[in-house]
Amino acid sequence: MSDFQNYKKKRMKQDPEFWSGYDERLETFKLGILLKQARLEAGLTQEQIAKRLKTTKSVVSRMENHATDIRLSTLEKFAKAVGRKIHVALR
Repeated sequence: MSDFQNYKKKRMKQDPEFWSGYDERLETFKLGILLKQARLEAGLTQEQIAKRLKTTKSVVSRMENHATDIRLSTLEKFAKAVGRKIHVALR
């Protein structure tokens, strides 16, 4: 077990409410990181992506920083704007 897993297990016993929904929040955080990474690798600014998506820079920023409740069609448009494709999997 990793140091983080040990820490999490110990903290869950102390404060289970804090860890409620942790896994879901982690997945949305990772999605935001993936979007930002793809944009940067494409050499594009948030403003440039916003223009391609016909939206505002603040919307792109929210997608990258708080990637919650993003429509699949929006993710597909974002991927196309950075020269990528979306791959969806159910686990």
